[in-house]
Amino acid sequence: MSAAADKLRVAVFDSELAARGPGLMLRDIRRSSPKSRSAAALIAKIKPDIILVLGVDYDHDLQGLAALQQAIAERGHTLPVRFALPTNRGNQSGIDLNGDGWSTGAEDAFGFGHFFGQGSMAILSRWTVSRDGVKDFSHLLWKDLPGARLPFVDGRPFPSEAAQSVQRLSSGGHWIVPIETPAGDLQMLTLDATPPVFDGEEDRNGLRNADELRLWQHVLNGGFGGVTNEQFILLGNANQDIQKGEGQKGALRALLNHPRLQDPHPVSRLRGDITADWPDPTPGDMRVDYILPSSAFTVLDKGVAWPEGEETSRHALIWVDLAM
Repeated sequence: MSAAADKLRVAVFDSELAARGPGLMLRDIRRSSPKSRSAAALIAKIKPDIILVLGVDYDHDLQGLAALQQAIAERGHTLPVRFALPTNRGNQSGIDLNGDGWSTGAEDAFGFGHFFGQGSMAILSRWTVSRDGVKDFSHLLWKDLPGARLPFVDGRPFPSEAAQSVQRLSSGGHWIVPIETPAGDLQMLTLDATPPVFDGEEDRNGLRNADELRLWQHVLNGGFGGVTNEQFILLGNANQDIQKGEGQKGALRALLNHPRLQDPHPVSRLRGDITADWPDPTPGDMRVDYILPSSAFTVLDKGVAWPEGEETSRHALIWVDLAM
């Protein structure tokens, strides 16, 4: 493993490599654009055994992800296994989902995106993914989540009953991905929630963000088939800070305090637990990216690492070392 046979380093990084059109991320990585160069250098520096990379464009053959793999390898760290599924980003619904009277905009996709796959997520790993054991909750309808809180205005479904009948819960994706490590099977639970902003009085994004977090509470409590392994890690971008900004804090607090999880709370020496640096005054600096190992693990070390360069992601990479 990363330093010893009984240690595992897991990381999450919202790379913000998503481009403005299909295939452009692949082009940018191959051209070694400043942002892609910075992202690859940071991942190679931290040397994770497994990393969830957010903000990457999905393509059918995973060519963009393969280019990122190569860029990381050229900087001295090899992650030979790549895994990604189609997410809801940019997957058009054909229905007006935001109430603006149009049905072909980025907000009318099941998850925000100007084209299919824009700003999705992927896993890079030193070890094999057990594809037969993968669970993908991305097609779960929002209304089918137990206790779902869908938006209403003046007592009516917003924007329409038809929209709510097809609206998926996941703005990105919710996956359970088993990985065959030398110390046994490990399940990765991925999260890429919608920002709880960019909406109106109906609070559709705030409600959706909270229910995306609540999905994992249901799974941890045995719902939707549950988690079958005691060695698992929930990680990703909750797009919420427990103390600052918008969003329903109760849903995040319940997840952070879930008895099957632990919060290592990685920090950096200069910036504390901040993981996203957005322009002030709104939303400002926040902790929105999380790695929450199951209570079966012992945390050995942890950290927050910021990308370097003139053009970089606004997110930090966070990492945790675990005893297997």
